[in-house]
Amino acid sequence: MTTAQQLYDVCDATWPPARFISCGPWTLREGQGGGKRVSAASANGPVTEADIDTAIAGLAELDQKPLFQVRDGDDALDAMLEARGFVVIDPVVLYITPVETLTDKPIPKVTAFSIWEPLAIMEEIWAKGGIGPARLAVMARAKLKTGILSRWNEQPAGVAFAAIHDGVCMVHAVEVLEHQRRQGVADWMMRKAAFWAQENGAHSLSVLCVATNVAANALYQKSGFVEVGRYHYRHLEDAS
Repeated sequence: MTTAQQLYDVCDATWPPARFISCGPWTLREGQGGGKRVSAASANGPVTEADIDTAIAGLAELDQKPLFQVRDGDDALDAMLEARGFVVIDPVVLYITPVETLTDKPIPKVTAFSIWEPLAIMEEIWAKGGIGPARLAVMARAKLKTGILSRWNEQPAGVAFAAIHDGVCMVHAVEVLEHQRRQGVADWMMRKAAFWAQENGAHSLSVLCVATNVAANALYQKSGFVEVGRYHYRHLEDAS
């Protein structure tokens, strides 16, 4: 059974920062503008108040504001950060399912395609969702990867990014055009990712979802994904 810790590792490998930096009990990430997931510090074990100061200084050296990814089991760290005035932002649910769950029926022709390098239309759809060049650079750093382009109603409909690490394919950056939503587009893209994952030796399909996105969480649960773990970020509001 895949654990939350394994999925944290899969996330780091399939959505990688520009650089990982070991700093005492921390892993620091150099994000280069690629978002919170590639810019946060995470603890590799118990930490002290002094260790928190060390992480803040290390992030400052990267010209990054204090940001911590708090994972399952980091209760003591969570309490210390809360006491310092760090507030929770973007709680995330980690899901996984066997690839067979989503390869049980064929995908209709011209509905979803596996493509890498991204086409211009894929970059345009991602840009509409706020996924710009810095996050495209994150995708480019992953090793075994693909993009998913969906068509619906004979028009481009959505995009996603998928990459594999240690037998798990994680899907990121799912974006469906507003006028194409609530028509099953995201489901077909996840199924296409599952077929691609299976063809490339993965046994499981995983996805991350912000806990407050009720519709997306419902979709993943309906599609057979099960929750494995969670994480959230803590930051200083006046440093955001």
